[in-house]
Amino acid sequence: MDAEAWDERYAAAESVWSLTPNIFVAEQLADLTPGRGVDLAAGEGRNALWLASRGWHMIAVDFSSVGLERGRARDPEADVEWVCADATTWTTDEPLDLVVVAYLQLPAEQRRAAVRAGWAPLRPGGTFLWVAHDSTNLTEGTGGPQDPAVLMTAEDVLDDLDGEAFTTLVAERVPRAVLDGHGEESGQTAWDCLVRLTKG
Repeated sequence: MDAEAWDERYAAAESVWSLTPNIFVAEQLADLTPGRGVDLAAGEGRNALWLASRGWHMIAVDFSSVGLERGRARDPEADVEWVCADATTWTTDEPLDLVVVAYLQLPAEQRRAAVRAGWAPLRPGGTFLWVAHDSTNLTEGTGGPQDPAVLMTAEDVLDDLDGEAFTTLVAERVPRAVLDGHGEESGQTAWDCLVRLTKG
């Protein structure tokens, strides 16, 4: 989907994603000391807003201006910069303490560009967190994209950073309980890939 298609999707619904942060973002980042971070492919900004509420100065980057405006409207006072840009080419001169990318499902070449775009401004010692629908979700899980070309494994993300120095804290396939329309567990499972790295 391109930016125009995402604009239409966001405009057609009161909320495309939940108002709460992704479960893995919350689990992995709750104890980090706040600093400056970016939420790449932020959509409506749920992860950026949650991090800002915990003291982070966040940049929310997405190519959908409608999604970003939805996020800004939810909390106009939040310490979040809303930037309309492509996650595969976005850059900043400011060093970052945290890079979060949640469910950016792209073909391999574009995914690698996004991984590298996020990695570049991360300072030594900074945290890189990537969550996405795992390749095995297509046959073993529930929901998510049905195009295998935009699915991935944790190993794929690590390979995208070939030549870079990092410490791997988490790189694995993880189960996620699928929620129903009322926010309750449906009994179904989705499979995600989860990667958490420290730069350097």
